[in-house]
Amino acid sequence: MAPAQLSLSFGQAFVVPDRGRHRSSMSVCVPDEAALLTAKGASALITDSTSRNPLAKQAGDLSVQGFLADFYSTPEHWDAKTSVHRVLHALNSWCYGQSRQVRDGGYVSSMSAMVYQGQAAHLFHMGDTLVFRLRGAEFEQLSRDHVTDLGGYRYPSRALGMDASLDIDYVEMPLKQGDIFLFTTQAVQGTLMPSDYVGLIREDASDLHAACERLAETASERARARGYGGDPFCFQLVRIDALPDAESDQPEHAYGDLPIPPELAVGERLDGFEVLEVLSRTAQSRVYRVREAHAEREMVLKAPSPELSSRNAYLEHFLLQRWVVDRVRSPFVVRAMTASRPHRYLYYLMAYVDGMTLQEWLRRHPRASLGQRLDIATQLGKAVQALHRRDVLHQQIHPENVLIDRHGQVVLTDFGACHLRDVDGHRRSRGLLRQVGLTEHSAPEYAMDDEIGRRSDQYSLASTIYWLLTGALPYELPVKELLRHTDLERMHYRSARALNPEVPAALDEALARALTPQRALRFRRLSELLHALKMRRPEAHEAPRRQSGATRVWQAVAGVLLLLLVLSWWLR
Repeated sequence: MAPAQLSLSFGQAFVVPDRGRHRSSMSVCVPDEAALLTAKGASALITDSTSRNPLAKQAGDLSVQGFLADFYSTPEHWDAKTSVHRVLHALNSWCYGQSRQVRDGGYVSSMSAMVYQGQAAHLFHMGDTLVFRLRGAEFEQLSRDHVTDLGGYRYPSRALGMDASLDIDYVEMPLKQGDIFLFTTQAVQGTLMPSDYVGLIREDASDLHAACERLAETASERARARGYGGDPFCFQLVRIDALPDAESDQPEHAYGDLPIPPELAVGERLDGFEVLEVLSRTAQSRVYRVREAHAEREMVLKAPSPELSSRNAYLEHFLLQRWVVDRVRSPFVVRAMTASRPHRYLYYLMAYVDGMTLQEWLRRHPRASLGQRLDIATQLGKAVQALHRRDVLHQQIHPENVLIDRHGQVVLTDFGACHLRDVDGHRRSRGLLRQVGLTEHSAPEYAMDDEIGRRSDQYSLASTIYWLLTGALPYELPVKELLRHTDLERMHYRSARALNPEVPAALDEALARALTPQRALRFRRLSELLHALKMRRPEAHEAPRRQSGATRVWQAVAGVLLLLLVLSWWLR
């Protein structure tokens, strides 16, 4: 029997007497895909801005749409708190930046968002929107009002887009079947009592839309009776109809406990895919070139090794790899593919790149020009930049993981050791990399068990570029032989120009800095290294210098002729 899924119902109602004063927005999202519902949960949120803000409605709508789009694009293995905090901080930065570019109003709004995941609810709140819970006969306010009184008006003291930093209230609470959550705005204060809420909702709890309409009509009537009937009112109710089983609420159940595929050979089939070639067999994974039978599409299928145990760190990390391939959109990063039928096993699909590794390319093109090599280096740098924009560290940048297709397009592959900054533990990440294996291009901090970051990828990228330009490594001492911090003093950079005189001096200096054994001394931004790749070769400056010298010679000749002309005129 399939495990129970989270199920909920909701209703909404708006009362806006003056359309020009519409300043609230709300939404409920329940994913249709069962796996996504299990991994990320359902969500409900409400936003509200002040009546004096000309951009109130735009601020609310953009906040709601941005939250839902970004939240369901976060990695499936992130917990609700991590996902929402990352989304809200990014959204706050965008709203704050936009507000500084407009004269009237701003993209500022209070927000309350609740994520229903498994058997728990997670509330994230800033500002003065209101969230209540009705459980049985108990009616309780879950949110706190963050308001400031100025000149008789109440303004939110916290809000999305109000400041460069964001302070978020967070509450986690267990769910019970039958719980009803009410989302509304400050305008309702002073119109309805707790007993009114309970009575109006319980009058016909089976129809939440009708219950919201009753709340809105009653609040409007009370407001008109008190002389301020022009305020907009909005109500949103969410009821928990069913909860998932406790055992299906664990992360390893997010994809239905799909089994690891068995060992496959050429000619065998799996989920409608025929194996054309075994590309790789390692202790952690299997990589096959496959063809989808009915669509005649060739793809790459990557699956965990059949020998891995269910608690293996690499297996736990496998879902992150799939997210990276699916979410990082760049022409220089391998593209995810979608199967036309449901998966019966744990694996993911990538586009097949008809080409060769960088190591093989250099072996076939030993006399490639400096311009060709710098073009490849620039494309590889853009691939790493695309990963870093998603806060992903590749951790294994080396020639065997770089493919070049027939048209000279660079594609970065193999995310078996990728790591998400500020989310996965650094120690766990280093342990995973050791399990996959250090390479000769790995940064020293991996061997020294030090902190890692984007500059660690910068080192590996620079080491690969150095090798591409010179055919050698920047240091004689292998990274794997580093045992203590004093060993770093034995690492002496070998100038790339000494091995390849065509390398510009500025690029050699940039590589030396990016390859500094101490991580803190490398470039702060990867773009600084990539800028050095655009430096023109010294030969490109010779022609202008020759031309400039010739110009000076002719100027001297013209000066002499002018002087002779003057003398001849004066002696007459």
